Amino acid sequence: MAHCRADSSSAHSVYDVHDFHDETIDCEPSSAVGINLSPRPIRQDIAVAVKRLREHRAAYRYAKRILDFLFALTVILVFSWLFIIIAIAIKIDDPRGPVFFRQPRVGAGGRIFMMYKFRSMVSNAGEILEQLKAQNEKTGPVFKMEHDPRITRVGRIIRALSIDELPQFFNVLRGDLSVVGPRPAIVREVAQYTPYQMQRLLVPQGMTCLWQIKPHRDKISFDEWVELDLKYITKCSLWTDLKIIFRTVLIVITAQGL
Repeated sequence: MAHCRADSSSAHSVYDVHDFHDETIDCEPSSAVGINLSPRPIRQDIAVAVKRLREHRAAYRYAKRILDFLFALTVILVFSWLFIIIAIAIKIDDPRGPVFFRQPRVGAGGRIFMMYKFRSMVSNAGEILEQLKAQNEKTGPVFKMEHDPRITRVGRIIRALSIDELPQFFNVLRGDLSVVGPRPAIVREVAQYTPYQMQRLLVPQGMTCLWQIKPHRDKISFDEWVELDLKYITKCSLWTDLKIIFRTVLIVITAQGL
């Protein structure tokens, strides 16, 4: 069985899931992450892919980690000036809130880590969310609004350019994230996952993924999003990762982040 666990440590080790049955995932309950029952069977090809990653693809795992570290370090050094400009713009636009937004996210195997982003919303966005839940435009546990009133003026710009995600390269350096992998979910969202959806946590989560490079990605349902993540798990390779990184760069350049 695969056991998902939540703790406060960073996800420094990867691919440490156990074998799991093709009909269910047995996740150990925790106060932070729980699951709902699902009529959909666990995909056997995912079980095979994850087992192969753990037992037979050590070269890929190590090469991926080296690529992650070098890529993240390069971006941080080359674009340090941009970090400063964004930080100043955020404080000018909304001086009451912090520059960085910190939030617990669920990584590989259910481990919880603190993820960083440039703040793109008003400082009391969490309180306003409760008033907006009825206007959610996304199916499943994810909340999305095309015209979210919580987003600041600077926030809309940095989101359109996808540069609000830049601080996550520090998460990549720490080993919390990979550059490419399923996007890390919020704890309260994972608490609503079915066992089928929980499969997306079986590999390291990432900054960009197949969903991230889809045109009009916010129109994609959560079920389709999960299927894209599972597709990545079965197809992942250095070549796949490089193609996703290249397409992500094109999206940033053409400001398709909204």
